[in-house]
Amino acid sequence: MAHNPYADLPDERFWRRAVAGVPPFALDPRPATPFPITPADRVATAGSCFAQRVAQALRDAGYHYYITEAAPPGLAAQEAEARQYGTYSARYGNLYTPRQFVQLFDRAYGAFVPALDAWTRADGRFVDPFRPTIEPAGFPDREAVASARAAHLAQVRTLFETLDVFVLTLGQTEGWRHRADGAALPLAPGVAGGVYDPEAYHLVNAGAAEATADLRGFLDRLRGVNPEARVIVTVSPVPMIATGIPRHVLVSNTYTKAVLRVAAEEAIAGDARAVYFPSYEIVTGGQNAARYYAEDQRSVTPAGIRHVMRCFLAAFTPGAAAPSGALAGEAVTGAEFARTRGVICDEEEIERSLA
Repeated sequence: MAHNPYADLPDERFWRRAVAGVPPFALDPRPATPFPITPADRVATAGSCFAQRVAQALRDAGYHYYITEAAPPGLAAQEAEARQYGTYSARYGNLYTPRQFVQLFDRAYGAFVPALDAWTRADGRFVDPFRPTIEPAGFPDREAVASARAAHLAQVRTLFETLDVFVLTLGQTEGWRHRADGAALPLAPGVAGGVYDPEAYHLVNAGAAEATADLRGFLDRLRGVNPEARVIVTVSPVPMIATGIPRHVLVSNTYTKAVLRVAAEEAIAGDARAVYFPSYEIVTGGQNAARYYAEDQRSVTPAGIRHVMRCFLAAFTPGAAAPSGALAGEAVTGAEFARTRGVICDEEEIERSLA
C-alpha cells in the first residue's frame, strides 16, 4: 500500500475513531501537550460565567484557586457570594469580550482612564459601569465608586503579577462601548444602571481581526508584568442571551462563537506558555445530540460540566487523584444542582430588566 501523510497518524486525528467510534461521554479532545498544573500553582480565572465552573472544579480537586480580592473578615458567606467575592480571582465581574480584558489591564496600570466614572440607578444609588452587579445595594455616591474601584484595581495588579496559571474564558463579540473613548462595558446602559443614550453609547460586534489583536494584546501585557505566566484559553459554550444585531439570535451566537474560536487559535499560535482547552467543543459537539443543555437550550447541564471538568483535570493535573463527588459519576444529584446555582451571569440582567 502506498504511504501517505495520514497513514501513521494516531486515532485522535480521525473522526471515525475519535468521535463517531466512542460513546459521547467518553469523548476527550484534551490538548496533546499541555503544561501541568501543580497543587502549589496559583490558578486564577476570568471571563464569562462559564469560567466559574473551572474555579469550582479546581477547588473540588484540591488545587489552589487563587484569589487576591477576598471578602473582608467577618462578612457572612451568603453576603460575600452576593457581592461576588470569590466568584472570580478578583471582583471584576463578567468579562465577555477580548476588549474588556485589554482594557481591564490598562485601567489597572493607569494606561487607560475612562471618561465614565459611575452610573446612577433608578433608586438613586450608584454602580461601577465596568462591574455594575458586584454591589447589589449599589454605592451611596460617586466617591464610593471611585474608592472601591481603586482598591479593586490594586488587587488586579497583584493578581496579574503573581498568578502562575490564568484560565481565560471568552464569551462574546458583541459589546456596548462609550463613544467618547471606546470604553468597553459588560452590559448596556439602562440594564443594571445608567441611561441608554445612542449619542453616548453604541454596540460593537468585533470581527476576528479585532478579537485576535485584543487577545494577543492582553497576553503581551500580562507577560510584560509576569513573564512566566501560563495561560489556558477557552470559549464559553453558553449561548448569548440576547443580540443587539437585527437578526435571529441563533445566527448572532454562531458568529460570536466562531470569531472567538478563531481568535483563541490565532492569538496563542506559537506560544509555548498558552494552550487552548476545548470546553466549547465538548459541550456543543453534535455527538452529544444537545444532551448537555438544559430545557432552555442555554444552561449547561451538570453532566456537561462534569464532562468538561473531567477532561480539564485529566489534561492539566496528571497523576492527581480522581475527582470525587460531582465530578466523578454521571448521576445528577440535588446537591450538585444546589452547588451550581450561584454562578453569576451578568447577561441575565438583560432579561430581568425587561420583566
